[in-house]
Amino acid sequence: MLFLLTTTLMVVAGVVQPVAAQYKVTIEVERLPAQHRGEALYITGNFNRWVPADPAMEMKKAADGLYAITLERVKEGLLEFKFNRGSWQKLECTPEGKLADPHNAIIKKDTVIRTVIHGWRDDYPASTASPQVHLLDSAFYIPQLNTHRTIWIYLPADYTTSGKNYPVMYMHDGQALFDEATSQGRTGPVEWGVDETIDQSGKGCIVVAINHHADKSRRIQEYYIHPNPDFDTVYGRQYLEFIVKELKPHIDKTYRTLADTKHTFMSGSSMGGLITLYAGLLYPEVFGSLGVLSPSVWLDYDNSYAEIAKLQPAAAHNRQRYYFYAGGNENRMKRDSSFVEMHNDVKHTVQAMQKKIHPAISIAVNPEGRHGPWYWSLAFPAFYEWLMQDYK
Repeated sequence: MLFLLTTTLMVVAGVVQPVAAQYKVTIEVERLPAQHRGEALYITGNFNRWVPADPAMEMKKAADGLYAITLERVKEGLLEFKFNRGSWQKLECTPEGKLADPHNAIIKKDTVIRTVIHGWRDDYPASTASPQVHLLDSAFYIPQLNTHRTIWIYLPADYTTSGKNYPVMYMHDGQALFDEATSQGRTGPVEWGVDETIDQSGKGCIVVAINHHADKSRRIQEYYIHPNPDFDTVYGRQYLEFIVKELKPHIDKTYRTLADTKHTFMSGSSMGGLITLYAGLLYPEVFGSLGVLSPSVWLDYDNSYAEIAKLQPAAAHNRQRYYFYAGGNENRMKRDSSFVEMHNDVKHTVQAMQKKIHPAISIAVNPEGRHGPWYWSLAFPAFYEWLMQDYK
């Protein structure tokens, strides 16, 4: 009798695809701080959609003092996880009180992982912002949107004493850039560390960070330029007009800035990366350098390609610099069940730009990178070094 061993398959949108193998993974905590030992200990990760305090993910204390849990049917590939005591505010941290990196392992077989917890984030001050971060206005008026929004400003450490003028970078999603206390994300309160990066760089830059709308759907609407099947009303053009015609003049009037195009930057990620791309395309005479990190081109229904195609090339476009970043694991399933890869979206966008407007473009790809603030915090230092390479 002949037996055939075959890979399990599934059909998605008429395409046969292999189903990832699954394994049993046991995770053991060998040591943890004495504080809070009476409280429940949970694990969360990409295996449970990053839900903290999931009752099914409570660690069990064994007779030998270890805390352990066994995860069944873990998919082959990257496993990411964090420990918490019931909320994102009670995550594990380093011995110095910094939010700990996610644990990760490549799973290819049944596996036992042993680790330690060094501390708990809520035993340290909640704010991680440096002294250079200030509240510009908790309710800055945006006439184009008839709303008010919190805006932060980072001033270089020597701003008050140097007498110098500085470049300015405008950034989106201000809640996530400087401070864990204001950050919210799918995997917890991860901030980019923009302030620490600039503090350590030795090259000063003013950063103006605009909070996104508290309603996540409205945030997306404000970062779209073109109406689409998901949103028939969008506000991206009004949002960019606010930055160019209201916010930038206010900043240039109030602070010592280098207000010319060469020293005016913008950067953002995901939908913030998409609106940054459009800012460069639509306002080349304003923004000289742009950091486009993990841009959500796949959500834009090819509108960005159409926008590039219809541009009238200008000398200002030729003088621009773009820094594109993508993660090698930033894969997304579209509504038609087809898959897109972020680095391919970036490649196609760059090709379209080079064909039409010819700016200077640099591309960085982290082969292990995924879509989220943790990976953008890792990408930001290299982007900032690129951004300031010619600035003295």
